[in-house]
Amino acid sequence: MLGFYTNFPQNVQKIAAFSTSISNKRLQTALVETAQKLNNASLQSGEISAPSLHNCTTVFEFGIAEDDAFSFLDNQERDKLVKAVNKKTFQVMDFLCAIRYYKTEEEKKVPLRFDYYMLRFMFGKNMLGLHVFHERGPMRVVPEELVEFIINKINDAFSRKVLKPSDLS
Repeated sequence: MLGFYTNFPQNVQKIAAFSTSISNKRLQTALVETAQKLNNASLQSGEISAPSLHNCTTVFEFGIAEDDAFSFLDNQERDKLVKAVNKKTFQVMDFLCAIRYYKTEEEKKVPLRFDYYMLRFMFGKNMLGLHVFHERGPMRVVPEELVEFIINKINDAFSRKVLKPSDLS
C-alpha cells in the first residue's frame, strides 16, 4: 500500500503531536512537496541542528514507503503521491529519511557516515502525530531536531503557522 511501511518499528525514539487548522489533504500535499524540495538540497549543519562538525554540509534524501520498500521521492513519485492524496487522503504516511554528511577539507568534500531515520506521519481530525525511529548512523541530528526542522519547513509553505505543538507531545 502506497505510503505505508509494513515493518515500521514499534520502539521509536521520538513521538510528537501537533494541532493543525488545515485539511489533511492540504497538509499531506505540503508534506510531500516539502520532502521533495529538501531532497538533495545542500544545507550547512547549523541550519538543522547545533553543528557537531565545522565545515559540514548536510544533504537529505527522502523516500516514500510502499509495503516493504521505499521509493526515492523524485518528481514522478511526488506527482503519484499528490494524485493519490487528491483522490483520498492517507491515514498514515511513512518516509525514509537519509541524512548524508560531508566535511570540507582542503576544498574537497569528504563523505561521513549517514543517518537513517524512519518517519511515520499519522493524520487525524485537526491533528498530526509523528513517530521517529533512528535506524542507524552517528545521530548527528537528533530526533527532536529533525522533527522541529521538518515541521518548520512545512509551516514555511504557508503564510501562517499551520502546525503547532499539541499537549500530547
